Amino acid sequence: MIRTKLVSSLEKPFLQDSIENFAPLSFIRMMKNQRLSFQLFHTATPDEPSHRAMLTLVIEGLPADYVTARTVELVPVSHPVDPHIPDDNYLSKAPGLYPDWLQPLHYGATVQVIRSQLRAIWIDFDPQGAVPAGTYTVTVKLMNGEDTVSAETLTIEMVNAELPPQTVYVTQWFHCDCLANYYNCEPWSERHWEIVENFARTARKNGITLLLTPILTPPLDTREGGERTTTQLLDVTVTPDGDYIFGFDKVDRWVDMCDRLDIPYMEISHLFTQWGARHAPKVMATVQAPDGTSEYKRIFGWDTDATGEDYTHFLRTMLPALLCHLKKSGNDKRCFFHVSDEPGLDQLEQYQRSKAVVDDILADYTIMDALSNYEFYRQGVVKTPIPSNSRIEPFIEGQVPGLWTYYCSGQCLDVSNRLIAMPAWRNRSIGMQMYKYDIAGFLQWGYNFYNNMHSVDTVNPFADSCGDYWVPAGDTCSVYPAQDGTAYESTRIIVFHEALEDIRAMKLCESFYGKDRVVAEIEGIFGEELKFSRCARSADTMLAIRARIDELIAEAVQ
Repeated sequence: MIRTKLVSSLEKPFLQDSIENFAPLSFIRMMKNQRLSFQLFHTATPDEPSHRAMLTLVIEGLPADYVTARTVELVPVSHPVDPHIPDDNYLSKAPGLYPDWLQPLHYGATVQVIRSQLRAIWIDFDPQGAVPAGTYTVTVKLMNGEDTVSAETLTIEMVNAELPPQTVYVTQWFHCDCLANYYNCEPWSERHWEIVENFARTARKNGITLLLTPILTPPLDTREGGERTTTQLLDVTVTPDGDYIFGFDKVDRWVDMCDRLDIPYMEISHLFTQWGARHAPKVMATVQAPDGTSEYKRIFGWDTDATGEDYTHFLRTMLPALLCHLKKSGNDKRCFFHVSDEPGLDQLEQYQRSKAVVDDILADYTIMDALSNYEFYRQGVVKTPIPSNSRIEPFIEGQVPGLWTYYCSGQCLDVSNRLIAMPAWRNRSIGMQMYKYDIAGFLQWGYNFYNNMHSVDTVNPFADSCGDYWVPAGDTCSVYPAQDGTAYESTRIIVFHEALEDIRAMKLCESFYGKDRVVAEIEGIFGEELKFSRCARSADTMLAIRARIDELIAEAVQ
């Protein structure tokens, strides 16, 4: 016997789960330019004669051009999270197979229903503002030839309103070297450019508005003395008399790509090494000799003092040249800059010395860094700090203007994150949290990091979701590399995008009722004061909050 059920995007089915344990989704509202996701859970009971049934998926009641369906595939999770963490808002803390990545249906619209296994079809309805408002009755069927095996119905009310544009800055660090390594192609070859653009397109689709731009090869997650694959966009030539000549052809091509994909901002890679700003990143250059010969080689790196004379001269030559070039096309103001990632308090003085090298040159631009000690802001060292969501409270209390936040592997207790073992409602909670506290931007470090700790080796993300036991599964990436050079989305990146759309819906609601009313409605359903350390604990709660926001909007636009 085939059994099916329509459920929300906030549920994750394990193979051994019972379909009875999941609440059905029968009605939902959406805005005209919102992307709505839901799932068809399916299984075959033990008495089904065959171990699998090959059925055809049919979706009726929605314009086919705006509907996609994919299977929710499993990944092996060897390290979900430290099992001793005193937090029970996880699906499981045990290793196993977890649902995560989305694959196009095989054989056209064929669904394989497996005996005694609960699996899911992920369905997206993305009307893009082109479908009239109204009520749509959607029927999702599994067919065996002309025979209907199962049919589930969902009512979608499309409100006659559109979400306002996204104003929250969002970046997930984009690792060009990982794409070159995984696909075994030369960095900045035509094939590499094609793959980079494919992955950047999927990033933009999911709300990413800043793209980590490797003017120099990013000095991130690299063991001291080691190197990551060179992906430096800037061409550097050192003349026989020691002058620098810069070429911007690849930089311009990157800007053109961002324009094509409507990516508004470029996040210039870090100017100094991670965790303290003590050294220079790897810088490659064509070094010309007096005899007319030349050699392409590394001129700066781990052996370079961050504030030494040579690297200081390079930065104070390179940055004005870069900005001058970008100003010609009006693109300099699209740039955000970093000094060093995650400096600790004991590295404050070194960070300050390194930042002083470029402070005057970048005075008119945003310099921001992920760091979680309030002293960096209190002492005026960093005007745009990006604290983790687990250590953001002092920054909120200090009323830091334009405050950002981030999370990574360390944010495992109480706060929102998108780790694979976390429930989707915890992932999505960050939207209402960011809305309440007027968070200006969000950063996460692993859009497509397919390396292990310190980038010693590459990993296959389909087989290793934790970077060789380095971090909890899901921290390193939220998209997977398809064979054709495109990006497979995870359910997690889509649910995070739903959180971004929640913010937009809440801002629309605020335009009718005021922010105090919106926050009161959220907290009334949430049942307590909303803080970053308090996440939804069920799909019902998260869905009810968004349903109430949509209901208020629908009443206002009638």
